[in-house]
Amino acid sequence: MNILLTWIKKYWIFCTLFILTLITILSLRPLETLPPVPGTDKIHHFVAYATLMLPTALKKPKYWLVITLLFIACSGLIELIQPYVNRYCEVKDLLANTAGLACGLIIAEILKRLFSLDAKAS
Repeated sequence: MNILLTWIKKYWIFCTLFILTLITILSLRPLETLPPVPGTDKIHHFVAYATLMLPTALKKPKYWLVITLLFIACSGLIELIQPYVNRYCEVKDLLANTAGLACGLIIAEILKRLFSLDAKAS
């Protein structure tokens, strides 16, 4: 586990861009039909954005807060675009995404303390 976390911390920009690209593609992929009930995907949003935040939070560059705000802005932009690709635009998705980002920060701090990552492989 420590090797994986150290690798993620070292290649955090690549990991972050890969995850952000994947989230964007999956979020904007047109659907043939809308789900019968909007709002059933909040766990997916939460997990995706917690995963997105993890590499940045592990590395925690001096501008991490700006990156976090950009993730929130990107999430909002995706929500605004979604109605044009036969998806729902939901404020609750944006809230789930933001909560996921916060959780990603907390998880990274716990992992760094458990595996003493601050002293290793900056």
